[in-house]
Amino acid sequence: MRHVTTLIIGAGQSGLATSKHLTDRSIDHVLIERGEVANSWQTERWDSLRLLTPNWQSRLPGYAYDGDDPDGYMSVTEVVGYLKRYAGASGAPVHVRTKVTRVRQVDGGYKVETDQGPWRCRTLVLASGACNIATVPAVAAGLPPEIANLTPMQYRKPEELPDGGVMVVGASATGVQLAREIRASGRSVILAAGEHVRVPRIYRGRDIKWWMDAIGAMDLRYDAVDDIDRARRLPSLQLIGTPGRETIELNSLRKAGVEIVGRLAGMHDGKVQFSAALPNHCALADLKMNRLLASIDAWSLASGQEDHFPAPHRFEPTEIDPHTRLGMDLNDGSVRTVIWATGYRPDYSWLDVPVLDRKGRIRHDGGVVAAPGMYVMGLPFMRRRKSSFIDGARQDAADLAAHLNLGLRRSAA
Repeated sequence: MRHVTTLIIGAGQSGLATSKHLTDRSIDHVLIERGEVANSWQTERWDSLRLLTPNWQSRLPGYAYDGDDPDGYMSVTEVVGYLKRYAGASGAPVHVRTKVTRVRQVDGGYKVETDQGPWRCRTLVLASGACNIATVPAVAAGLPPEIANLTPMQYRKPEELPDGGVMVVGASATGVQLAREIRASGRSVILAAGEHVRVPRIYRGRDIKWWMDAIGAMDLRYDAVDDIDRARRLPSLQLIGTPGRETIELNSLRKAGVEIVGRLAGMHDGKVQFSAALPNHCALADLKMNRLLASIDAWSLASGQEDHFPAPHRFEPTEIDPHTRLGMDLNDGSVRTVIWATGYRPDYSWLDVPVLDRKGRIRHDGGVVAAPGMYVMGLPFMRRRKSSFIDGARQDAADLAAHLNLGLRRSAA
């Protein structure tokens, strides 16, 4: 049995950021990682994926991007290299290829069982990620057996899909990116779109992420939001990172030949029903985008920087085809693959501590879990709107490391 003050499960950006703050406070700790550093980035992402945030925004404690393309977007390979270099530079004590099999409470802390032997720790940080399992709705059981049934974690590139048309279900960042890529390969694509968040990639000469950082939108705290549960469930922004800094949204996809339909509402014997609420979802997305742009305009004016940027402007509203279909029969062979871009969830199957709610979500207050000495990192809107991004790990880890350190000092006293 090995002993350590703090054990961190996961060696992605959240675990590594926490490790750096613990090192700075001289708190002995280890990181347990089921694969290699940045394992999820390396093994569970499609080939062409790039960060949605510009490179300069990949800020970690004591570390920043220093390449020659600060306004570009790192590829998966570059992200993996970046995090591995950070792990080396920060001296993170990572135990790789070590799978956690069970975590339970014991007197004075936790026992963490792994396939490489058990550990005892006083405090525990769950940094295993928010995207361990792709969520697939129960309606997927109605797919005809001859149709390939994939999640984004299984998808790699269009060439590996069966011949024929593709339906992508879900129009957040993942769904719109996959629809765009697969359509560009020459296949017919149907995108089933429900609630979504539309933003331009570039506004008034700056990346939308630059604006959101400047006006403080990404630093909005969880305890300043009226309905934090809803905020944590909101879809990701419709964004894509490309060398041309292109905007991706339903209008651009339709112009590229993607058929846009409403949310997939039901399926029986291969016959699909689509929601008729697509116009409402699009109108709401346009409204929210324009509110964000108005807040940007107000900030630039109030800060005295109005003359530093091009004049304000607005984008065309989302166009709705009046003949949008409300159903189709998948038995006709027009669709040979369905990709469920319907979200992700963490995997806590190894967590034998009563901290999960009835939906399997961990109960926490800004990352402080409802169990003594336990913390969680990297969840959507955990402490700030940017918590699930690389940039968000920096400040969240600082906050939780301070809380953890205070708890240790009180126990010692």
